[in-house]
Amino acid sequence: MNGDDEEMVAASVDPYLPLEWRFSQVFGERSAGEESSGGARRFLEETDHHPLRHQEFRYKTEFQSHDPEFDYLKSLEIEEKINKIRWCQTANGALFLLSTNDKTIKYWKVQDKKMKKVCEVNSDPSKTGALASSSNPSITTACLGNGGVISSLRFPVVTSHESSPVARCRRVYSHAHDYHINSISNNSDGETFISADDLRINLWNLEISNQSFNIVDVKPEKMEDLSEVITSAEFHPTHCNMLAYSSSKGSIRLLDLRQSALCDSHSKLFEEPEAAGPKSFFTEIIASVSDIKFAKEGRYLLSRDYMTLKLWDINMDSGPVSTFQVHEYLKPKLCDLYENDSIFDKFECCISGNGLRAATGSYSNMFRVFGVSPGSTESATLEASRNPMRRHVPVPSRPSRLGSIARVVGSESAGGVDGSSNALDYKTKLLHLAWHPNENSIACAAGNSLYMYYA
Repeated sequence: MNGDDEEMVAASVDPYLPLEWRFSQVFGERSAGEESSGGARRFLEETDHHPLRHQEFRYKTEFQSHDPEFDYLKSLEIEEKINKIRWCQTANGALFLLSTNDKTIKYWKVQDKKMKKVCEVNSDPSKTGALASSSNPSITTACLGNGGVISSLRFPVVTSHESSPVARCRRVYSHAHDYHINSISNNSDGETFISADDLRINLWNLEISNQSFNIVDVKPEKMEDLSEVITSAEFHPTHCNMLAYSSSKGSIRLLDLRQSALCDSHSKLFEEPEAAGPKSFFTEIIASVSDIKFAKEGRYLLSRDYMTLKLWDINMDSGPVSTFQVHEYLKPKLCDLYENDSIFDKFECCISGNGLRAATGSYSNMFRVFGVSPGSTESATLEASRNPMRRHVPVPSRPSRLGSIARVVGSESAGGVDGSSNALDYKTKLLHLAWHPNENSIACAAGNSLYMYYA
């Protein structure tokens, strides 16, 4: 088959067909017993793209983003651990990104620069005696202040070597949050971004680091009246005046910055209709939304709570369009999960560039991929390892009982490796993952390793 035929075959592949995921690469994987370095080190990879082949990444550079700090006013230690990273718009061949720990946000510029080295400088003064006694009459001698003699004076020569990536911190945004920062999000205008903690959302200009505007404040006059906190915040991908934030009560609020400077009221409220029947102690805990992501075109919004993944249409606030069960089989184990604090784990979610699929993590370094297009029953369970299909179990789907506008996909069976909570390792959890904006490629962070998969 020639190249033209291969291109025609690739172009004719139906994007709605179920995908078969394959392992691509791993960064940072270490053998058992080998020490691994943690901390706030940021890794950058660059891609080699070839037609009709998945992208391959190679190591580019790394740099220390944050260091441990101590807040003397509050007697509080600030870890160097990074909570979020967001890419910014590129310019002049340089990469820009935002990174944040619990209190401080930094704006980084990473650019390839040619390394210059000074060479051909004067000889070591300790060796000048031999040079001074040289019989070459063309070499002139010079006396040094310490009595040494240099046989000749030469101008240093600067030579250029191959280029190397250099990271430089351009801005530091600090002293604006009393609580731990849980989200940062870039605006589509390329000039501003937001940062969110448990009670406030601040709006920043990338070029101004000493001033921010508080646009959301949910702190009550008396802290004993506090009923919910902010868990995640995200700018709309195309409308610079719109943003959304989620809460610990399972609700998502859509805001319009054109309405007022302080967004005390929301434009739309998205929340699950209350289910009939008694509520348990864990009902509100598992309803807390840990992450939200807008689809590329901005109409749909993906949210993740402890048990489910939900897809929302921002034009319809009556309920989610789709609900996907991530690990329904954990419901009988909620007491144990509460005892070991696993019930408070914050799993992230991501959505493909074409908006047809979504992914999120689980325990035992597992992650789930769901088809979110209307009528799709696609569901895959993979393990973050070199053999991702090792624990793959076909998962049947069942229709939702909540009404015609919602459906539930991927309800786990009671048995099998994936269907039994006894087979899960709650200490190994896949919390962070990202989907390539243009291709079916997923990056998963498991432990100290970054796994890449393609379909």
